[in-house]
Amino acid sequence: MHREAFADSLLDFCNRSVTPFHATANVAARLEAAGFTQVREGEAWRLEKGGRYFLVRNRSAVIAFAIGRGDPADDGFRIIGAHTDSPTFTAKPGPCIITADGYIKLNTEAYGGAILSTWLDRPLSVAGRAVIRKGDWLEERLFDCGRPVAVIPNLAIHLNRGANDGYAYNKQVDMLPLIGRAKGVDDPGGWLASAIAAEVNSGPEALVDYDAFLYEAAPGCRMGDLLSASRQDNLTMVFAALDGIIHSGSAATKVAAFFDNEEVGSATAPGADSDFLGGVLMRLVRALGGDESAYLQACANSAAISADAAHAVHPNHPDKHDPTNRPVLGGGPVIKYSAAQKYATTGVTAAWFAQVCDEAGVPLQRFVNRSDIAGGSTIGPAMSRRTGIATVDVGAPLLAMHSIRELGHVDDAVYSAKAFRAFYDMATFRS
Repeated sequence: MHREAFADSLLDFCNRSVTPFHATANVAARLEAAGFTQVREGEAWRLEKGGRYFLVRNRSAVIAFAIGRGDPADDGFRIIGAHTDSPTFTAKPGPCIITADGYIKLNTEAYGGAILSTWLDRPLSVAGRAVIRKGDWLEERLFDCGRPVAVIPNLAIHLNRGANDGYAYNKQVDMLPLIGRAKGVDDPGGWLASAIAAEVNSGPEALVDYDAFLYEAAPGCRMGDLLSASRQDNLTMVFAALDGIIHSGSAATKVAAFFDNEEVGSATAPGADSDFLGGVLMRLVRALGGDESAYLQACANSAAISADAAHAVHPNHPDKHDPTNRPVLGGGPVIKYSAAQKYATTGVTAAWFAQVCDEAGVPLQRFVNRSDIAGGSTIGPAMSRRTGIATVDVGAPLLAMHSIRELGHVDDAVYSAKAFRAFYDMATFRS
């Protein structure tokens, strides 16, 4: 793969995938362009050996699979999972607040664990999914204002002398976006509904409901070999896995599963801690003539990667990291370990991923939290728990994870894609 072209395509993907809905739509478009056929959960499936398919749930999660030449029961599945969501703010119902001083604000709720301070004083836009009434039925449409419409202004230091001394931001007070002055705005209390209706070419009266998310209006960019962009956690891994399933060839059946709601625990219908992946794998086996026993055999012969961003050693805070496991930007994908099982990695799954990277000529790093820092988790434990498939947790290293604008490295994205192609191509992982 061409390094520069891959980096530019990744940035474009991150810039256009402003919500999980838009990320899923962009994934679906790439899959269709690569010859994948969409199937639907509510319809019977007619699958063929060598066929390439995908399905979407909730417009925010997608599973793609390319059926191998062999028997899934014998060859198993090669699965890479990632997630489409990132920390942000969502608009509450009836969100427009008109203050006593004549401002329009949006009443919002935090989604996931954002670094709150990074959202201040940035031009923000709004995007998501609208539900429109069309006669006797409802239609879903994606929308994206595509321009700055809001900002969360800091309180001046003259009025907040503790701003540089570890100020604790209140999500209901400090983090509400300002739209502007109500004066001169038709129906300021319905500003958001009118803005969404305009984006989907509908009258406000036809707008039944919506899922609306804030995002940084400024696009991501390259800084030499560094990537400065929103939502790299976890769109970098989505993009690398998508590249892998499109461009690799394997006798085994390949699966790429992109879930929603990882940032809030995955316990939703489009989340990893649901029946989505297991149900798809079961239907796939049955559509090819297998039964429940064949499905369980296939899972036992399978291998999975949970692909989620990893923490690089911070240059200003090296003491926050484990003394012997210290990933850096540009050093390659990272295997993540946790004695508390917040990651699904075992010695066996780490070993076969190391073998994958070795055969692909990809450098490898390892991450463990300091023993006195709890750290986060991934979709890996949920994927493994739901299917029983041996799983390794890996990811490209980042700085400023969960900031509105994260920092990655071109080489780590490229290395990850190369490793994922090699994983899909690997013949077997059996001991």
